Amino acid sequence: MYQDLNILCVEDESGVRKRIVNTLKYYFKKVYEASNGQDGLNLYYEKQPDIILCDIQMPLMNGIEMIKKIRTDDVLTPIILLTAHNSEEYLIELINLHVQHFILKPINAQNLEEALMNALKGKYRGTIKLKENIFLDIDSLSLKLDNKTISLSLREVKFLTLISNKSVVYYSKIEDEIWDGKTMSAGALKSFVRDLRKKLPCEVLENIPQVGYRLL
Repeated sequence: MYQDLNILCVEDESGVRKRIVNTLKYYFKKVYEASNGQDGLNLYYEKQPDIILCDIQMPLMNGIEMIKKIRTDDVLTPIILLTAHNSEEYLIELINLHVQHFILKPINAQNLEEALMNALKGKYRGTIKLKENIFLDIDSLSLKLDNKTISLSLREVKFLTLISNKSVVYYSKIEDEIWDGKTMSAGALKSFVRDLRKKLPCEVLENIPQVGYRLL
């Protein structure tokens, strides 16, 4: 169902994590797993998953601390929390961290599927602020600035959405997300970015040589 997407599962109980990972492998292209928040955070930076599934109570770094660190750069990646108890004590804090998806343990295939569908609903929807007075309107495939509207292609919208959290997006991630399963040549990417820059009202893209792109 989500064969073009990657997911990170962070859960300290090995038996629970194994069952979840085995189920996720049926849905996702790649499933990365970690047994604590610190390893989960390291995998997040290394792999840049499309969605994160994590427990709250974990050794080395708990789920809340991990999410706080992720959200300093990235407010877009959907996060689903696993919890063995009612999380009211964390509720306001988690809403402020843009986490509104929970699964109460014991987890089963039905509540996992429902949480995934809710978290990934509208992955490319809404409005994102790129710079002061420059907004990406995903629904209308356009940029909005002052009283001006600049039309964009779906590929351009996906690219700008990927880099909108200001962290570096690797070339491999760009290929996976917006090249529709096809091989992305260096020349094709340069041509795409050059044409996109012509549409932008100012310089907002930074190329990190041999790595990827990020938002200025």
